Amino acid sequence: MRRRDGEVEFDAPQFRLRARMLTGLLLFSALVLIGRSVQLQVFDQQFIAKQADMRHARNAKMIAHRGAILDRFGEPLAVSSPVDTVWVDPSEFAQAGEGIAKLARALRLNRQWLEQRVTSNLDREFLYVARHMDPAEAAKIKALGIPGVYLLREYRRYYPNSEVTGHLLGFTNLDEAGQEGLELAYDPSLAGQDGQKRVIQDGRGRIVQNVESILAPRPGEDLHASLDLRIQYLAYRELKAAIRKQHAKAGSVIVIDVATGEVLAMVNQPSFNPNDRAQYEVARYRNRAATDIFEPGSSIKPLILAAALESGRYRPSSTVDTAPGFVVVGPKKIEDTNNLGRVSLTTVLSRSSNVGVTKVAMSLEPDQLWSTMTHFGLGSLTASGFPGESAGLLTHYNHWQEISQATLAYGYGVSVTPLQMAQAYAAIGSDGILRAVSLVALDKPNEGERILTSETSQAIRRMMEEVVRPGGTGTKASVTGYRVAGKTGTAWKFAAGGYSHDKYLSIFAGLAPASNPRLAAVVVIDEPTGNLYYGSDVAAPVFADVIAESLRLLAVPPDALPTRRVDTLMQAMSQ
Repeated sequence: MRRRDGEVEFDAPQFRLRARMLTGLLLFSALVLIGRSVQLQVFDQQFIAKQADMRHARNAKMIAHRGAILDRFGEPLAVSSPVDTVWVDPSEFAQAGEGIAKLARALRLNRQWLEQRVTSNLDREFLYVARHMDPAEAAKIKALGIPGVYLLREYRRYYPNSEVTGHLLGFTNLDEAGQEGLELAYDPSLAGQDGQKRVIQDGRGRIVQNVESILAPRPGEDLHASLDLRIQYLAYRELKAAIRKQHAKAGSVIVIDVATGEVLAMVNQPSFNPNDRAQYEVARYRNRAATDIFEPGSSIKPLILAAALESGRYRPSSTVDTAPGFVVVGPKKIEDTNNLGRVSLTTVLSRSSNVGVTKVAMSLEPDQLWSTMTHFGLGSLTASGFPGESAGLLTHYNHWQEISQATLAYGYGVSVTPLQMAQAYAAIGSDGILRAVSLVALDKPNEGERILTSETSQAIRRMMEEVVRPGGTGTKASVTGYRVAGKTGTAWKFAAGGYSHDKYLSIFAGLAPASNPRLAAVVVIDEPTGNLYYGSDVAAPVFADVIAESLRLLAVPPDALPTRRVDTLMQAMSQ
């Protein structure tokens, strides 16, 4: 287009040239776009798909189901139930506007706390908000449709018997890792192994497709504990009642199957509910029966007299002169309540003579006495494998003084756990075979190790029977229809500056039926504060109640039926 004499003249050739150039440019651009499209959709398809996968494909964890803990008959003690956890993608959730307030209200959380938690973690892609919700309640959260809020399926540990089995089982953390008790001891086998799968997520992080399984989860193995839940409930009930009645500080009861070494019951007071995490305090959840040590007092005397019989220097009928009712060893005067005079070893035990057992212990070689105590398991961990178990304290005889050997005779200067004492008494009950303690149900009995002759074990049991019979110190441990062998113990508790004379441990340990023991049990009551504090008055009745019902539950035949009743049964059988 040109100007000529004030007029505009149209330049057609130049216009056509420009039109051709523009058309060519558009065609070239179109060809480039088409070529690029063909390249991406045909030649680079795999590359594009890979890039898409990198942005939307993820490896998701497949949580393994934790194995259950069951009692010896398959009753559930610890199980894992499905729950949902609420989590958020902070960067996405921060843009949810009123969704933050809506979620805070739904979860009963402080809005400011939730906002601060989210905004301070914007660099993360995953943030827990509420763990282990009931699936029905979690579904309500999901229905709110708040951007950036998601659910994760997890499992929560549940203990159906709550505080009855709490101390033995222990508990897990929020991620179901064992923290205490059997949950910790057998965590590797209970936990199993988590798996992984490849998934496709949409733009909001939701799984829209399961692509492949990378590693299949391996569920945890079930654990059959040695407990008989029936006896566990029984022991728990009787111990709790005794603690309340005596206004005691604490207590423990252990029941062991003499023939196998399996622990059928292990309870403590005060107890705790493992389903309530607010109760997770060491003072409440520690298993006193395995972790707490105490001086056993007179309950150690059967072990001392077993050492005497094994030495060959004594028999049950051997006599000891306890007159004038006391004996002086070094600076210490050891006394009996009454002057018993010259009495047999059986009477020394049945009347719990400190003077008599001290003279017997002092007559033995220190290494022989120490060896017998160590063979009983004192000063060593049992084979229970319970986390935090104590080995107690038994000083080597090379470090003994004269008074050490004397006080050991009646249970001072040595410390044991209730579990150790139960194991030692079970060895007497099994004719001198010390079997490893087991908290897991066994397919066959432990073979054990012989630590006493059968003759010595049977003699000690007969001597312990006199403790429970009229005239002995443990008559309140008797069980109708059964012969019981046992020993009382009452020990002063150690306090600052020496032993307290108003704080006691009341103990009873025993076996039943005495003719062929099936059960060994130990009862420890810590600091009874009523008018009664002797083991014969406080611990012995608990033993009797627990053992009487346990023998009936196990259908153990009576071995002490009245003569008239036996005659009646014989007549009935002959008809």
